[in-house]
Amino acid sequence: MVGLHSHIASLYRVGPTNSKLLQKLGLETVQDLLFYFPFRYDDFSKRQRIAEVRPDQTVSLSGTIELIQNRRSRGRRLTITEALISDDSDSLKVIWFNQPFLTKNLKVGDQISLAGKISEKYGQAIMLSPRYEKIYSPDLIHTTGLVPNYHLTAELTNKQIRYLVKQVVNLADKLPDWLPGDIRQRLKLLELRTAIKKIHFPKNQADIQAARERLSFGELFWRQLKAQLNKRNLQSRQAKTLKFQEKATREFVSGLPFSLTPAQKKAAWEILQDLEKSTPMNRLLEGDVGSGKTLVAIIALLNTSLNGSKAALMAPTTILAQQHFQTVSKWLAPYSLKIGLLTSKNKAKDYQDLDIIIGTQALIQKNVNLQNLGLVIIDEQQRFGVSQRHRLISATTEKTPHFLSMTATPIPRSLALSIYGDLDLSIINQMPSGRKKIITKIITEDKRPLAYRFLREQIKAGRQIFVICPLIDESDKLGVKSVKAEHQKLDQEIFPDLKVGLLHGRLKSAEKEKIMADFLDNKIQILVSTSVIEVGVDVPNATIMLIEGAERFGLAQLHQFRGRVGRGPEQAYCFLGLSQEENTNPQTWERLQALTKCQDGFALAKIDLAQRGAGELSGLSQSGFPELQIASLFDYELIKKAQAEAKNLITRDPSLENHPLLKAQLGDWEKAGLHLE
Repeated sequence: MVGLHSHIASLYRVGPTNSKLLQKLGLETVQDLLFYFPFRYDDFSKRQRIAEVRPDQTVSLSGTIELIQNRRSRGRRLTITEALISDDSDSLKVIWFNQPFLTKNLKVGDQISLAGKISEKYGQAIMLSPRYEKIYSPDLIHTTGLVPNYHLTAELTNKQIRYLVKQVVNLADKLPDWLPGDIRQRLKLLELRTAIKKIHFPKNQADIQAARERLSFGELFWRQLKAQLNKRNLQSRQAKTLKFQEKATREFVSGLPFSLTPAQKKAAWEILQDLEKSTPMNRLLEGDVGSGKTLVAIIALLNTSLNGSKAALMAPTTILAQQHFQTVSKWLAPYSLKIGLLTSKNKAKDYQDLDIIIGTQALIQKNVNLQNLGLVIIDEQQRFGVSQRHRLISATTEKTPHFLSMTATPIPRSLALSIYGDLDLSIINQMPSGRKKIITKIITEDKRPLAYRFLREQIKAGRQIFVICPLIDESDKLGVKSVKAEHQKLDQEIFPDLKVGLLHGRLKSAEKEKIMADFLDNKIQILVSTSVIEVGVDVPNATIMLIEGAERFGLAQLHQFRGRVGRGPEQAYCFLGLSQEENTNPQTWERLQALTKCQDGFALAKIDLAQRGAGELSGLSQSGFPELQIASLFDYELIKKAQAEAKNLITRDPSLENHPLLKAQLGDWEKAGLHLE
């Protein structure tokens, strides 16, 4: 008998092949399937009679098959299936391409339901490649009503997902509802089982809204509750009190060849005040690429060292760690501090004598035990897992160190408060003075020769160029450019006289680091890469970012790519290359035009959400956010409710002894580490 924890392979029509495909989506059990929510719906709620349909309408209708047959197209290896469907008002010609099996599934006399767009041929209305399903009962799920659409992987269809969900949706009645009943009643939220049924197969828009509100609240409340428990735990611990070194800090800031922005000053002061407390700082420093987060971090490192405590800074890659080492060493040179680098290639044995230690994951190896650690800073914190961050914080046997994480991912304050509820938040929302705005333009195929000419002029002037592609290998199905094909074209056809490098995720770490090092040293003029450079090193000499297949990235991720250039004094440019078929797509143009007009990562994240939907924010999700399946990143009112209810519950029942279902849902949160961001 199938239950919530039954393997998905136990369902009807799920063989070994489909089971593996479903696993790619993270679907292994029936319960996984119930919590795999649709991201949008097709509205086929208005059924039409055949006599009422008009060209260019998307319609839902039903009728009887009067005729169905296959034929071959002239001179082409194409099978055309033609059918004639009639109801009591008229008849309609329906055509499918390359689906000869339809004549086995569908027979004359079958009652059939269809959904799709009406076209016109020789003055006659026809339907091309519509969805279909036989009418066995009134309970149709593919062609009528509000039809759910799910994120897919290759070779799986929405029809298959809907069919599987329909098999198990009533098992939602067996789901324990961990959200306390008094909260549900106070906020007028649906029970979990009802919300699950309505989100998959709603009868109307009100069903969708009510289900989303319940499921979104649960998602936000669960994370906020974890954060509140974590914060409570952290506040019970002791940290070293690191006094503000006012004289040295003022000398450092006044000695800079530029002025700090007001946002940098505010963030630095918030951090310095936290360091003076006897409870551990737990702060997130957010700022766009190039906003000056590193300099704020250096002020914190300086104050920690001058208090006689050790400070550690961890970066996701060796090259970024090396760059941080060079930057920190340069700015703190007057203070005679011992600053060291610890990576897999550079295993410093005397790290205990260092004041500041900068490194990669080598900092959290078993043989590294950092004593007297007062401050931990993690750069691009989303690139590390919770356990990795916890191990670095636990690398000292003494008091809990202060903790500062940094990220360049544009985070709306409401989202940060929801997901990072246990952290205090500092935002640098200003760019350094004198930083030129990056000129951003959309490049169509007819403008490509002109763009290549401009690239060559920039290289002649000594500049360097990033070229980003969505894929590693060519894909006929997707029709978008790959790094391998684009590298070959640029290297052999367009710029045969220049050094063109290739970088992608399948290369070994040593190869990637060698290529980036060569690019830094200007031994490579053009670097063709996948999104692996999204979080990378500063290349001040790089002035152009060309993004191929730009329509396949979220605005937030495109903004991250753009931030890789314009780090030096020269004017920088970002060119958005479109796939051939997207050149005339008005929705694509509208979305990308936002990037040409806006340089604010926060605003772009909001535009991305409005235009593409929360489930399609690939830029954010790929930047390391804990996955939000259904909650809106900008539903501030719901987030405030989740925060208030979580705080209220923890105040009344800090150990959750009176809420066993909720405690079980949270799991063993204490073992997840101090910092759950």
